[in-house]
Amino acid sequence: MFKPADLFDLTQTEHAALFDGVEFAWEVLKKIEAYLATNLKPARHNQCEGRAFIGEQVYIGPGTEVEDGVMIKGPAIIGRNCQIRHNAYLREQVIVGDNCVVGNSCELKNAFLFNNAVAAHFNYVGDSILGHRAHLGAGVILSNYKTFPGNVTVEKDGQPFDTGLRKFGALLGDGTEVGCNAVLNPGSIIGRGAIIYPGVNWRGILPANLIAKNKSVVEVVVKRARER
Repeated sequence: MFKPADLFDLTQTEHAALFDGVEFAWEVLKKIEAYLATNLKPARHNQCEGRAFIGEQVYIGPGTEVEDGVMIKGPAIIGRNCQIRHNAYLREQVIVGDNCVVGNSCELKNAFLFNNAVAAHFNYVGDSILGHRAHLGAGVILSNYKTFPGNVTVEKDGQPFDTGLRKFGALLGDGTEVGCNAVLNPGSIIGRGAIIYPGVNWRGILPANLIAKNKSVVEVVVKRARER
C-alpha cells in the first residue's frame, strides 16, 4: 500500500510527473515545492465572487470559482472547474486538480489533490495527498505533526518505518470517504474505497475497501423533570 499505484490513479492528475521515481507515495510531499518552482506559470482564469487575496505565484484554471474571503498565498496550482469556497485558506505548496472542492474555512498546506477530490467544510489538510474522488466530511482533520520528537513513522513488516518526514499527514487513496469530525493521526494511509466513520480517531493503515467504525456506545436514558 505504500507505492503510488497502490493508492492512486495517476491518469487523474496533470501532475503525474511528480510521482516519477517515487518508491513510497509520501515522498511526493518533499517534491511539491521544487515542482511548483519549475512548472508554475502564474495566471488567473477564474471567476471571483466578492473579494479574495490571491498571491503572485498562483495559477488558477478556467471555470474555477473563488468566493469571498478566500486567501491563496501560493505558490499554488489550482485546476479547472473547482470551487474554492468562502474563507478557504490555501497556504504554501498546494496543488489542486480539476473539479475539486475546497470548502468553507478549509486550510491546505503542502497538499496534493487529485481530480474530483473534496474537502468540503472546516477541514485541515496538511502535508497530505487526497486521491481521485476522495471525500472529507465536515470537520475532518488530517493531523501532520507528531507530539514527540523525530520523524513520522509507518508500520512496515510489523516494525516502525521512518518516512523521513517530520510533517506527514495522510495518504487517502482513490474513492475514500472520511466521516464528519474524524481525526487522522500523522502517517495515516487509507486504501482505495475505504471508509472511516464519523468521529473516529484513526492511526495507521486501513486497507482498501474496509470500514473503520467507532465502537463507543451511546447511552439512552429517560428524561426526568428537574426540581425547581
